[in-house]
Amino acid sequence: MYLLYNKTSLLAVPRRNVLALMLSSVIFQDGSCDNALAQPSVAFREYIDSFDGYSFKYPQNWIPVRGAGADIFFRDPFILDENLSMSFSSPSSSKYKSVEDLGPPQVAGEKVLKQYLTEFMSTRLGVRREASIRSTSSRVADDGKLYYQIEVNIKSYANNNELAVMPENRIPRLEWDRRYLSVLGVENKQLYELRLQTPENVFLEEEGDLRKVMESFRVFKVTA
Repeated sequence: MYLLYNKTSLLAVPRRNVLALMLSSVIFQDGSCDNALAQPSVAFREYIDSFDGYSFKYPQNWIPVRGAGADIFFRDPFILDENLSMSFSSPSSSKYKSVEDLGPPQVAGEKVLKQYLTEFMSTRLGVRREASIRSTSSRVADDGKLYYQIEVNIKSYANNNELAVMPENRIPRLEWDRRYLSVLGVENKQLYELRLQTPENVFLEEEGDLRKVMESFRVFKVTA
C-alpha cells in the first residue's frame, strides 16, 4: 500500500473556520483583505491500494490509525468519532460478479444496517439501540462500475442507573447519535465497503466533504 498525494466551535463558527478567524485578526489590522472569513476549501489526498484494488480521497488533515481492525482507517484528529475505514471480502471465499448480487439498493441497505447492529451489539444492561435507513442509492461512476451508497442513523441509549431495582430509577439517556455512510463496490470477485462515520450533529457541517469521499471511491482489477 502507498499514499499518493494529489494535491468545537467558537461563537458557533464551524471548526474549519477557526484558522480563518485567527488569520483575519491579523489581516484586518492593515485592511488588506475583506474576505478573510470566507470558508476555506478542504484539500484532499488520495489513498491508492494497488495490491488490494481500491482507492478513495480523504480530507488531508485526517490521520491513519493502526490496529483499528480494518484494512485501512483514517480519523479526524479533532472529532474522534468522525472516521473512515475500508474492508473487503476474502478473495478465496467470495465469488461476487456485481454489487447487484446483494439485491437492489434497499435490500443491500437492510443488510448493511443489520451488520452495523451486530457489530455494535452490547452486553451491558439497559443499553438500547435505535436504527433507521436514511437513504439508499446506486450510481455508475466514471470507471463504468456500479456502486451502492447506503446511509443509516444509529442512536445508542443507556440507563443512567442500570442496577436500580425500580424502573422509574432507570432513566434512559442518549449516549451517542451517529450517521454511517457506506459505499459498496465489486471487483476481483470481492465485495468492497468504504465506511464513513460522523456524529449526527456534525453531519450537516461535514456533509459536502463526506460526499466527496464517497463519490471518489473506486475499485479496480488487480493484476498478478
